[in-house]
Amino acid sequence: MPVDFNRIPSNLRVPLFWAEFDATQAGYLATASPACLLGHKDTAAPAVDDKPVLVSGVDQAAALFGAGSMLTAMVDAYRANDPTGELWCVPVADPVGSAKATGTVTFAGTPTATGTVAVYVGDRRYTVTITPTDTPTTMGAALAAAIAADPWAQVGAVATAGAVALTAHTHGEVGNSLFLGLNLRGVRGGEYTPAGVTVTLAPFAAGAGVPDVTAALAALADAEYDYVGIGWSDSGTLDAVRDAFNEVAGRWAWSVQLYGHAFAAQAGDLQDLVDYGTTRNDPHTTLMGYPAGSPSPAWRVAAALTAEAAVGLRADPARPLQTLPLVGVVIAPRGERFTVGDRQTCLYHGIATLSASVDDSVHIERSITTYQTNTWGQADPSWLDVQTPATLQYVVRALRNAILTKYPRHKLANDGTRFGAGQAIVTPKILKAELVAQYASLMELGLVENMDAFKQFLIVERDTVDPNRVNVLLPPDLVNQLRIFAMLVQFRLQYSPQALASAAA
Repeated sequence: MPVDFNRIPSNLRVPLFWAEFDATQAGYLATASPACLLGHKDTAAPAVDDKPVLVSGVDQAAALFGAGSMLTAMVDAYRANDPTGELWCVPVADPVGSAKATGTVTFAGTPTATGTVAVYVGDRRYTVTITPTDTPTTMGAALAAAIAADPWAQVGAVATAGAVALTAHTHGEVGNSLFLGLNLRGVRGGEYTPAGVTVTLAPFAAGAGVPDVTAALAALADAEYDYVGIGWSDSGTLDAVRDAFNEVAGRWAWSVQLYGHAFAAQAGDLQDLVDYGTTRNDPHTTLMGYPAGSPSPAWRVAAALTAEAAVGLRADPARPLQTLPLVGVVIAPRGERFTVGDRQTCLYHGIATLSASVDDSVHIERSITTYQTNTWGQADPSWLDVQTPATLQYVVRALRNAILTKYPRHKLANDGTRFGAGQAIVTPKILKAELVAQYASLMELGLVENMDAFKQFLIVERDTVDPNRVNVLLPPDLVNQLRIFAMLVQFRLQYSPQALASAAA
């Protein structure tokens, strides 16, 4: 590459030794790939709505957003999976005229034995030890006290006689999805209702209102947030996310080049998830579906997924996320989980899937986008897996970094032009060679393959109308992922002598 000596005047006469530095050959792609979470804060919390704030840990989140808020719960789930990555949060205003979801736990009867009842609100567990001297009133008061003593509780509790009224801290209909369960670990886990007592649960309901995340997404402005966790999955929210990340005027547009990917989650039965997944078609959003009856709220699942995706894709954007653990996520009890066939159906309708191990730990099974069909409604797997946009994002950033670093103030000439040494001039052929060299580096990183085809189909030419412009057709062949290992086991009870003789021949 020609060296640019223009900063040292050619007519300099003052002796003797002068030096300048050129970093254009020393640079390399370096980005923090920050993550961002969008969620509700408590109404009285000091953080400003729709303003990004850097958050280091859950204690800081509690001070900013309220200890029992959706956003603090998301930070807690995120940090359990990504302790060190750069994390920003954007509080979103409560829906106008919204209502909080409510549920009820009612104790009745006279205990004839001692036992420990465990009430689950979301994935938080509250135990009440019951003895024969207890009444429904004392049982209810004990549960309300246990919840009040938990600084991270996502509900408020008020006991009246044997009934405990629970009110979600989070505004809106999203609170209706908050899990309310009893004795999930069973007798082996020391959780059971003693004889003579009944515990009745009224699930969370009556939450109303959906957020408007448009201002929060706009607040991301021109900063790079590669992994964005969304606390809601309603159609209005995901439509706003789609518009914010699109290729026309959003974060993936040619004129913006911020990129990034959004992650959300939703619990439901198979039919509901499939019906909803069919209505989504966004290459820059992943919607993780998991069975109703799972204690972990969707906003915590979304945050955990965002964190694991951030950790995995920062290290290698082309490597699959399957088997990565979702630390802190609690799946539905055995017998209520999706079968392999159920999860296969989800994947064909734009819903990403998770799975549980024998110890009930939860892992990413396949993290796909919601993109399913092209403009004409035809099935199109081109943007199926998150590795595709993640790898393309890295490739484009690497090439942009190389061009802007090495050729920031160059002149443009036709191929074959004779110019003197030291001239800051570039030609289409030089740029093509640079792109091939960068492609080789990307191959070393395991992100692309098939160099010969790349060189054959790569086009770099000077524009015929604008003499200051170079047009490039870049045809990268992205490396793929090992998703399926298919094997036919064609066994024998014994090889025949004829078969052995034939094989030897």
